[in-house]
Amino acid sequence: MGGVTSSIAAKFAFFPPTPATYTIPQDEISGKLLIPELPRWDNVEVMKLHTRRGQELVAVYIRNPMAKLTLLYSHGNAADLGMMFELFLELSLRLGVNLMGYDYSGYGQSTGKPSECNTYADIEAAYNCLKDQYGIRDEDLILYGQSVGSGPTLDLASRLPNLRAVVLHSPILSGLRVMCTVKRSYWFDIYKNVDKIGLVNCPVLVIHGTADEVVDWSHGKQLWELSKNKYDPLWIDGGGHCNLEIYPDYMLHLNKFISTLGKQRSSSMELVNPITFNFSNVKEKPEISRHSFDSRTERSRRSIGRREKHKRHGERLEKARSSLDQLGRTFPKLEICKEL
Repeated sequence: MGGVTSSIAAKFAFFPPTPATYTIPQDEISGKLLIPELPRWDNVEVMKLHTRRGQELVAVYIRNPMAKLTLLYSHGNAADLGMMFELFLELSLRLGVNLMGYDYSGYGQSTGKPSECNTYADIEAAYNCLKDQYGIRDEDLILYGQSVGSGPTLDLASRLPNLRAVVLHSPILSGLRVMCTVKRSYWFDIYKNVDKIGLVNCPVLVIHGTADEVVDWSHGKQLWELSKNKYDPLWIDGGGHCNLEIYPDYMLHLNKFISTLGKQRSSSMELVNPITFNFSNVKEKPEISRHSFDSRTERSRRSIGRREKHKRHGERLEKARSSLDQLGRTFPKLEICKEL
């Protein structure tokens, strides 16, 4: 029964947007791959990567000429590159980093089917590309995992002793623990982050919303507590699962983290008190538009971006809820979610 359960868990843990939000034709003149649905930028490269499990992934690399660090971003389970691209641009510019984002097997225009093992091979392909094609050293690499993306992120981080840092955004303890409380890890569970976080040597920043309706805040808190090299966590008061980017302190705290990495070696980073930002007295939470690098000079676009952003957040949230609801209904039928 364990093998069957693992297959079911893997099936419902992934919810790629259907159809994909982008296409990837080849430019007739230059021969380069393009994503015509997205803004064109000179410092962005679109590529296909091959994994050790035989899949072909779509990835984007955003080069920041001033960057000393590179961020490898593993997105959540209800998104693809078309939905994440403008956030990637904003992160690259505002944090001053190079950034690679990729679609898992079965997501966007990547081939194959999504599975836990495939995502491990997927992030390895992206990592190898950064190392071999762009000359990125582990000491200059930050792994960023959002939601389900925390699984491949921590799996890779646990095997890279010289990694610069890890960011966990609304992370999960494990697939089974999202659905119910268990006292130990089971071999058929997926993404057992709770067992891998202690193997990560570099500084770990955890970001989680206190009102996360998909992955409870306790997941982020426990992973932070289990980290060996803790950095100030960011608990966003009232933040949900798919909207943390719209809070100003999301970018501010990330910027502080990146600046700290630039000034100190990983081994010398110090722990300070957790930070919680309370917006209970604010009538309307300020937003950072994904459709603009500088909200101060692009106010006319913010009103349009706000409506589109909320639509995207709603779609991602509904897909995340649907996948987890299905998984939640399945596990009890198999009598797995019982305290032992």
